[in-house]
Amino acid sequence: MPYSPDVLTIAAEDETGRISAFLCEEVYKHFRRKGIIVGLSGGVDSAVMAALAVRALGKEKVVGLILPEKESNPLSARYAAQHAGLLGIQFFQQDITPTVDAVGGYADRDKYIKKLVPEYTPACRYNIVLPTDFLERDSLGIYKLQVQLPDGSLITKRLEMEALRFITAFASIKIRARMLHLYREAEQRALVVAGTTNKTEMILGDFCKYGDGGTDIEALAHLYKNQIYQLARHLNVIPEIISREPSPDTFSLPVNDQQFFFRIPFEKLDLLLYAWEHHIEITEAAGAAGLPQEAVQRAYRDFAAKHAATAHLRALAVTIA
Repeated sequence: MPYSPDVLTIAAEDETGRISAFLCEEVYKHFRRKGIIVGLSGGVDSAVMAALAVRALGKEKVVGLILPEKESNPLSARYAAQHAGLLGIQFFQQDITPTVDAVGGYADRDKYIKKLVPEYTPACRYNIVLPTDFLERDSLGIYKLQVQLPDGSLITKRLEMEALRFITAFASIKIRARMLHLYREAEQRALVVAGTTNKTEMILGDFCKYGDGGTDIEALAHLYKNQIYQLARHLNVIPEIISREPSPDTFSLPVNDQQFFFRIPFEKLDLLLYAWEHHIEITEAAGAAGLPQEAVQRAYRDFAAKHAATAHLRALAVTIA
């Protein structure tokens, strides 16, 4: 097929059948388990994974686990429960705040942020963001801490590497805590833990090792985010989830995936990533995406840097030969 936006189009029913066959093979023949458990985040990837598991195994063999903590967006749990209810699967909710606090300590996190922004109090909300105008101009990938004061005003501070590592390490505790609870339930119930990482995230490293990247099976990792949305519409995922901005949901102040990691709007991201992955010439990619060649060149450079910098996330533990 010639390179164009159509290269991302999939035959949704055929793909559903292919993934269903994969799930049955893995659950029953490889793992020899009774079913699948999915961590339901209120986002499109986990919603599609749960719907595919139901198609493959039947609703009685799928369990949904909703794992908020005290700083999660309340909409996440609400949409996750609504979707699970429509699927007819067993689901339940577990507050992971005590788990996170036992490992990381919200108070220690607050104390650290207060050193960076003296106006910060536990009543404030915060996130970290990158510049999102990457296709329009060259800009350094430097994170900024945003603190929203109780009166709604915003304080922004550039983050040095030490501070970035501290803040993201705390966020990763939340992701790994969810996986801890998922495996507890999976092992008690003889279930397979289904991952929800898509190809866009896998190639560029937008996942947490031994967090959402620490699963038994990854049935979506061959599909770009654009294709996940195609499956979501085909599988009748609720509109609230489909229309929702993808987000890591690990900060008290909401931030979407474009602001936190990708820097490129989703309507352009996958088409450009496909072109980079398949070595499409910059001129051809620019024409198909409706972008200047300079913008595509910046995107290619960013993809290569992210893919190289996150290679360790996709690798097994290193051993002595």
